Amino acid sequence: MSEADGLRQRRPLRPQVVTDDGQIPETKDRSSFSGRVFRVTFLMLAVSLTIPLLGAVMLLDSPIDPQPLSFKEPPCLLGVLQPNTKLRQVERLFENQLIGPESIASIGDVMFSGTADGRVIKFENGEVDTIAQFGSGPCKTRDDEPTCGRPLGIRVGPNGTLFVADAYKGLFEVNPWKREVKLLLSSDTPIEGRKMSFVNDLTITRDGRKIYFTDSSSKWQRRDYLLLVMEGTDDGRLLEYDTETKEVKVLLDQLRFPNGVQLSPAEDFILVAETTMARIRRFYVSGLMKGGSDLFVENLPGFPDNIRPSSSGGYWVCMATIRSNPGFSMLDFLSERPSIKRMIFKLFSQEMVMKFLPWYSLVLELSDSGAFWRSLHDPDGQAAIYVSEVHEHDGHLYLGSFKAPFLGRLSLQSV
Repeated sequence: MSEADGLRQRRPLRPQVVTDDGQIPETKDRSSFSGRVFRVTFLMLAVSLTIPLLGAVMLLDSPIDPQPLSFKEPPCLLGVLQPNTKLRQVERLFENQLIGPESIASIGDVMFSGTADGRVIKFENGEVDTIAQFGSGPCKTRDDEPTCGRPLGIRVGPNGTLFVADAYKGLFEVNPWKREVKLLLSSDTPIEGRKMSFVNDLTITRDGRKIYFTDSSSKWQRRDYLLLVMEGTDDGRLLEYDTETKEVKVLLDQLRFPNGVQLSPAEDFILVAETTMARIRRFYVSGLMKGGSDLFVENLPGFPDNIRPSSSGGYWVCMATIRSNPGFSMLDFLSERPSIKRMIFKLFSQEMVMKFLPWYSLVLELSDSGAFWRSLHDPDGQAAIYVSEVHEHDGHLYLGSFKAPFLGRLSLQSV
């Protein structure tokens, strides 16, 4: 047989695949079973870790005991409230030479403010100078505030002296030229059996006899202002101090974070910003309505801070946080959900929660009857941050802030 015939008769050997019909399903079943075991084990492990964690969180004490609050739908940001960028034109003065010039007053062209490090300062000839300090010690952190002091509201009296409200120390009169300090009313003085934990803003009559001021809370101090807002505590008061008799009267009680105050031009009523409730109340100190109160304006587009007079006969009101509409307002959302508030502050510090609040600065000018006249915005808080007050002087708006490292200035002609 030839070699060719042999090749034709020879069959190529193909690899034989040995299969076991019973082996393959067993392998698949075993793989599926292993996967189920893994998933069940992982789920049990997750549950075993999650339940104790949730239990531990539930056992944690919340620093606040909030009650549900009810708000109307925020006003739409349309018309007079239409967002703009006018506050971005602000000029930064004395940047990094101070921090937190909360409130502003002026005598001639010399301006004054109180800062986060406990000082009362003077702005004159392009320089910053310290004229008073009510506390002592290091003034670097929030824990230092009670001993360091925190000057907030500041006004000029009829004799060219300054009247200052310190959040922790009380009411003072300061002679800015002689640098003399006089304590008028200590925060340690109980008023109708309750201490003053958060002295905030003040306004004074033209003759200098009566000082109207706010004590924002008997429970919370200034350093815990976010807890005050979130809890909705209604222990704030509007008070009257008589500089001659030294007597103190409670004019309004059960306020939720009373903040800025402003006496009317006729000195017949006082406006009080009730920050937590996004409204401004009016208390009558003379006339037929004396001793009575009503709402000057409610359902504001933000949470009001200080109130100051405008040259148009109205009032400037600052807001460091707004209630977006259209949009989402976290504080409005949480107002009716106290359980979520409790959980948030079990897990996060005030500083962390502040990071979730939008950086949106808003200044409103209200008419003498509370109508919206105009609004100035910085939608991203790029230039004007944490605005607390507008002080109008010589054709400019000077912007106070409880955190900014500068004093803001804005020309009225540009807005």
